[in-house]
Amino acid sequence: MKIFKDRIAVITGAGSGFGREFARIAAARGMKLALADIQQDALDAITAELQAAGAAVIAHRLDVSDADAMDGFAATVFDTFGHVHLLFNNAGVGTGGLIWEHSVADWQWVLGVNLWGVIHGVRCFVPRMIAGKHEGHIINTASVAGLLSAQTMGPYNVSKHGVVTLSETLFQDLRITGSKLGVTVLCPAFVDTGIKDAGRNRPADLTNTTPATESQRLADEQTRKAVTSGRLSAGDVAAKTFAAIEAEQFYCLTHPRILGSVELRLADILAQRNPTDPFSFKKDVAFTAPG
Repeated sequence: MKIFKDRIAVITGAGSGFGREFARIAAARGMKLALADIQQDALDAITAELQAAGAAVIAHRLDVSDADAMDGFAATVFDTFGHVHLLFNNAGVGTGGLIWEHSVADWQWVLGVNLWGVIHGVRCFVPRMIAGKHEGHIINTASVAGLLSAQTMGPYNVSKHGVVTLSETLFQDLRITGSKLGVTVLCPAFVDTGIKDAGRNRPADLTNTTPATESQRLADEQTRKAVTSGRLSAGDVAAKTFAAIEAEQFYCLTHPRILGSVELRLADILAQRNPTDPFSFKKDVAFTAPG
């Protein structure tokens, strides 16, 4: 897809990080926007910014893990604009710690947003996009955590591996049905998007009632260090994502130095040997055990 002017982009998680930068680029290219985020003030801010610049924008506060809310959002978008050309399933959250120490609420929150949010995006928007018979593109935000299995990132890893395989399957299903829709799975490494503070929007009914464990506190500290040490900004990643859309590129790995770790994992699988430390090539951000 190379023509953007006057076309329609849907972006979840649009209030911060990658989503906000996707919205800015889409607006600069003359697109009409349907934005969604769970954080009202952040959503209001980007909506006001883009409208002041002359963009046509509708905005909805919603939780992407809520099936009914996503159904309603999709209906509103198509009633308003008639079609969707770019779909960014982007909303994401994270939590860390030793995998056996996570609560049911941790798993429900992370999988609900990161994986079910993408499932709902595909379920609610893609059939309508196919029916419209226009060219278009679906962008699912995963992570290199969808290609690796780093320590103390269990729920996040599981969710992002799910997004990667969902996207690969979506690509194949669209291919065999002759659809005009393209797919990109975005797999960045550490970028300071605001995800380190994702707990600010955690639903009250999924909040833990017990104190964080030592491993969870340490993982939070290490995540903050890792994301703030990243050299690429959210804007850089968004620009690379639009380049992938134009090139019809499926895998968008914005940090090429991580490919060594991905290759090492594949070699482990092919050799049927035990998994190697995924941080072998980047010891400065390697997560360590408590104590």
